[in-house]
Amino acid sequence: MSARAFFVALAAAALASSCNEAEDEFTNEPCFLVFDNSVHQNATLASAMDVMSPGVFCRISTAERSGVTYFLFENNHGQQSEPDIANAIDQQRTFRLGRHNGIIVGYGNADITAPVFCAYDDQCPNCYTGTGLVDRSLDMSDSGIASCPNCHCAYDMNNGGIISAGSPGREDGDRLTRYRNARTTGAYGVLSVTN
Repeated sequence: MSARAFFVALAAAALASSCNEAEDEFTNEPCFLVFDNSVHQNATLASAMDVMSPGVFCRISTAERSGVTYFLFENNHGQQSEPDIANAIDQQRTFRLGRHNGIIVGYGNADITAPVFCAYDDQCPNCYTGTGLVDRSLDMSDSGIASCPNCHCAYDMNNGGIISAGSPGREDGDRLTRYRNARTTGAYGVLSVTN
């Protein structure tokens, strides 16, 4: 094999490997939310959708009370909003918030020159993988760490959700479950998370 052919083969193998790693970063599980914050004006959510405040992450979930759907917002700096009633347009949209009614969104601050907007599932991937348990909601710290009170694994939301402490029992427990299509048009714009 010539040196040129060897380097071409080596480059092809490296490219295939990096594509597989990128694919492994995202889940194929369903998630769908479109939320118009220009209508709702939710400050807690806005704090995580602002590109100028990387490192702020917001947990989004829903609750039903007396037949009315509410959106709940809590960020990793302890800010919570009053439950936000789903309006008629929200009710017409289909929404599914991750594995068990919870996603976390925000800009990571690993590279402050080009913050990346991410959406993670609110369930511990280590506890979920293999058991299917969906009652392992994560605790969030103001430093951008999401930790599981059950298995004590900690994940760095600022750095793609990689594990930063603890020992995952399974290979897919080494990073948070991340949704592929997470977009925002600004703090008081439209949030879209689809998979």
